[in-house]
Amino acid sequence: MGLPVPRTLSPSKISLFKECALAFRYLAIDRVEEPPSVAATKGTLVHRTLERLLLDPAAERSPKRARQHLPAAWEELSCSPDVTGLDIDDDGRDTLLAEADALLDRYFTLEDPTTVHPIGLEVMLAADVGNVRIRGILDRLELDADGELVVTDYKTGRSPSVYDERTRLLGVTVYAYLCEAVLGRRPSRVQLLYLANSEAIISEPNEQALRGLRNQIGAIWDTVIRACRNEDFRARPSRRCDWCGYKPICPAHGGTGPPSARRDHDPDQLALFDLTAMSPSGRRAINTDG
Repeated sequence: MGLPVPRTLSPSKISLFKECALAFRYLAIDRVEEPPSVAATKGTLVHRTLERLLLDPAAERSPKRARQHLPAAWEELSCSPDVTGLDIDDDGRDTLLAEADALLDRYFTLEDPTTVHPIGLEVMLAADVGNVRIRGILDRLELDADGELVVTDYKTGRSPSVYDERTRLLGVTVYAYLCEAVLGRRPSRVQLLYLANSEAIISEPNEQALRGLRNQIGAIWDTVIRACRNEDFRARPSRRCDWCGYKPICPAHGGTGPPSARRDHDPDQLALFDLTAMSPSGRRAINTDG
């Protein structure tokens, strides 16, 4: 009978499938939730703090102001499973907050937020690429000094190796495609800001890159469908296993393997963003005035 085919793909799911097909199955098909982790929660905390910072008037976006937003962002998350599911004591919490604070300091070495003109934060976009629906959430959509669109994605880990960088740039190109398909404008650049080691990876998407994206996603989608039909999603052990939440159930590490796949997927909820309107998803968006 095979496994149910996922309704959509996202940049993160595409990357996950390329890295480990079995982890992709756990996430996208079996819907097995990864347990909360300090690293993931720290990333969510930093993202929310930067989101709050970019809602401030430009002149007020200072390191001091970011540190003031950090406790408020933590308070917002304190009742979420990301925090309540962590097995940490007060010392562990203080360490997490200190590490988040250090990442925020490194953010300011990568750019001056007083010069950033955001028009959308946590923007969800979706569009078809061939036969598959692609959706993604942009950390930040902005206008540069020339009025061109720029997409910025925060990464709280370290920048990838040269090999892994190619996979990350695939996700970057997906963001560019979504902007062009939904908003009618291709970004002049998409940038990944790696806060752990203060490094930026910047891409300037062009038509050739978008054409290659369509071909690559088509090939990946065909492979996903075939794997679902054959129920053949194989583990790909690597150094990433050390921080994979699925490691305890992974047969490559002595686990019991996939549970019975869920076949009652809920329809995906989609929120679109208009350049001149608030996001229907309820996330904050900033208009283009001023």
